Amino acid sequence: MTTPTDDRVAKKNVAILVMAQAFLGAQMPMIFTIGGLAGQSLASNPCFATLPISLIVAGSMMAATPISAIMQRWGRRAGFFTGALFGAFGGMVGAYGLYLGSFPVFLLGSLLTGVYMSAHGFYRFAAADTASEEFRPKAISYVMAGGLLSAIIGPQLVKATSQAFVIPFFGTYMAVIAVNVVGAALFLFLDIPKPPVPSHDAPKGRSRIELLKTPVIAVAVICAMVSYALMNLVMTSTPLAVVGCGYTEGNAADVVTSHVLAMYVPSFFTGHLIARFGVEKIVAAGLVILAGAGAVALQGVDLGNFFIALVLLGVGWNFGFIGATTMLAGAHEPHERGRMQGLNDLLVFGGVTMASLASGGLMNCSGGSPVDGWSAVNMAMAPFLVLAGGALVWLALRPKRV
Repeated sequence: MTTPTDDRVAKKNVAILVMAQAFLGAQMPMIFTIGGLAGQSLASNPCFATLPISLIVAGSMMAATPISAIMQRWGRRAGFFTGALFGAFGGMVGAYGLYLGSFPVFLLGSLLTGVYMSAHGFYRFAAADTASEEFRPKAISYVMAGGLLSAIIGPQLVKATSQAFVIPFFGTYMAVIAVNVVGAALFLFLDIPKPPVPSHDAPKGRSRIELLKTPVIAVAVICAMVSYALMNLVMTSTPLAVVGCGYTEGNAADVVTSHVLAMYVPSFFTGHLIARFGVEKIVAAGLVILAGAGAVALQGVDLGNFFIALVLLGVGWNFGFIGATTMLAGAHEPHERGRMQGLNDLLVFGGVTMASLASGGLMNCSGGSPVDGWSAVNMAMAPFLVLAGGALVWLALRPKRV
């Protein structure tokens, strides 16, 4: 049982991670706003427009297990520094690809950026490391709330930098480099102990297969995968849809801003809602709200529809993903942390990779117009929402163990 002193340390760590989420996390809405547009300008086939974003997520998926292993052996700080290093390097390579007009080089930069995205995903787990059981959902929620500032900083940096050079979007990638170099200094102040080296007779914990066979863990992973993948599926296509329907890049940035704000503003109270109503109900509410986002998007392509749909998409992701993370954090032992968290993010970002790959094809190659593509993207949400909802119902109906 942790003590109040432990929670004082946890609150300090949470404050640092909130700042990292706000500043370093700003590069994610930056890249997701312009990645598809830059890809569309470089790719020979418009169906591959969102491939840069897909490779960011694929890089995150491939890096999840190594980053988790680094953190398990050398601590959270080492893993976060590694992520920032690759974020800066990915920005350099992406900028060079734009300079050359080379789609393959630009894609390589995106793949390297995925290592940062993977490390960024562990902020929420790091928040729980020194927290008491009571403070844990709030700690996770507060760190996710740091994205509120990233939702403002990122798109505004896009507006200020996307056309700052003759080469479109080159300035944005230069800004990404600066964000990583400056933001990495925050991790010097983290106070999270390195995991103890296990003794020879220490418990080894469950294997990955045994962990996934645990009902709560299985459902948590499914709900996290669906929440994140569907959010990515729709968000990746949004700038293409907004611009394709006759609006400006500035309008697209504003829609993304509203979406990212909606992703993180609820985090100020999501932890309290989980504590009051239970994590399963909050995850279920998130899935319902995601369905509502798809329904609004299918009603039309007025700018208001884009704003409302993307706000609902953000809130639904928040409830679904933070809820699933909280479920997972309480379902494994400390000595299983590196194994389970790496496996979770491998599976989650594997699903997100598939969603981002599908996003460009559905958007640009379904039907004969951007409206048809946008409709296809949103209709694709339905079967996965049914899957996650069914998993929650199955868990709720299982006999409770004493």
